Amino acid sequence: MGPSRGNVSSPTMARLREEKLQRIVWITGLILFSVVSSLWGCATRRDVAILDRETYRLQSQIASQQKEKESYQKDIEKLQKDFKALQKETNDLKTEVMGEVMGESKKGQADLSLRLENLQTEVRTLATSFEEYRDLFKKPSKEMDRLKENIFLRTTALEEKEKLLEERDKNLEERMKGIEEHLKGLEGKIGQLASKLSEFERLVRAREREASVEGKEGSTRVGDLYKDAYETLQKGNYEGARRKFETFLKQFPNTELSDNAQFWIGETYYARKDYEKAILEYEKAIAKYPEGDKVPSALFKQGLAFLELGDKTNGRNLLKRVIERYPNSEQADMAKKRLDTIK
Repeated sequence: MGPSRGNVSSPTMARLREEKLQRIVWITGLILFSVVSSLWGCATRRDVAILDRETYRLQSQIASQQKEKESYQKDIEKLQKDFKALQKETNDLKTEVMGEVMGESKKGQADLSLRLENLQTEVRTLATSFEEYRDLFKKPSKEMDRLKENIFLRTTALEEKEKLLEERDKNLEERMKGIEEHLKGLEGKIGQLASKLSEFERLVRAREREASVEGKEGSTRVGDLYKDAYETLQKGNYEGARRKFETFLKQFPNTELSDNAQFWIGETYYARKDYEKAILEYEKAIAKYPEGDKVPSALFKQGLAFLELGDKTNGRNLLKRVIERYPNSEQADMAKKRLDTIK
C-alpha cells in the first residue's frame, strides 16, 4: 500500500505545484500590468496638462494677435473710407472750380485754389497715415517686441542718468553747505580779529592822547588797566574781566576807552546768558557815551538779548533801529540777516 500511495501522490503534487506556479505568474503579471497602467496613466495626464497649458497659451496669443489685427483692419477700413470721401470731395471741388473759374474774379479763383491746395494737403497727410498704418500692420510681432525693448532700455538709461544727476546735486548741496559753514567760521574769526585790532588801535590812540594830557606815567596806567581787563575777557574769565572793567571805569570814567569798557561789562553778562543784566549794561554804554563807537554794537546786542528772552517785539525794534541809525555799519548788516530769521 505504501508504494501505491506514493505513485498516486507524485502526479498530484506536480499538478498542484504547476497550478500554484501559474497562479503566481498570473498574479505577478496582473500586478505588473496595474503598475504599468498606473504609470502610463500618470504620464499621460501630466502630458495632457502640459499640452493643455501650451494650447491655452497659444490660443491666448492667437486671440490677442487676432484682436490687434482686427483693430488695425478697422483703422485701415476707416482710413480707406475717409480717403475715398476726400477723393470724392476733391473731385467734386475740382468740378466746381472748373465750373466757377470762368465766371469768378481773380480773388475768387485764388480762394478756390487755396481750398483745393488745403484739401490736397489733407489727402496727402491721410494717405501718409494710411501707409504708416499699413506698414505697422505688416511689421512682425518680433520687430515690435524689439522696438518696445529698445524703448524700455532707453527709458531705463534716462532714469539712471536722472538718479546720477540727483546724487550729484545732493553732493554739491552738501559741499556748498560745508563751504558756507566754513565761511561763517572764517567770518567769525575775522570779526574777532577785527574787534581785537580795533581795541588795540583805540588803546594806542588812548595812550597817545593821555600821554599828551597827563604825561607818560598816567597814560601807561590807563592803557595797562584796560589791556589787562580785555585780555582777561579774551581768556573767558568773565567774572574777573567784569571786576577789572568796573575798576577801570571807577578810576577812568571819561577816557576814550570808557565806552568800550562799559560795553564789555554787558558782554560778560551776555556770555553767561544773564540777558536782563546784559541789557541794562548795554543801555549804560548807550546813555553815558552816545557818541562812542560801541553804540551800534550795544543796540544790536540789546536786540539779540531781547530775542533770547522771547521778546520778539523789542528785539525787532532794536534791530530795525540799528539799520535806520547806522545803515553803513557792520552791525546793520548783521541785523538785516537776523531779522530774516525771525518768524
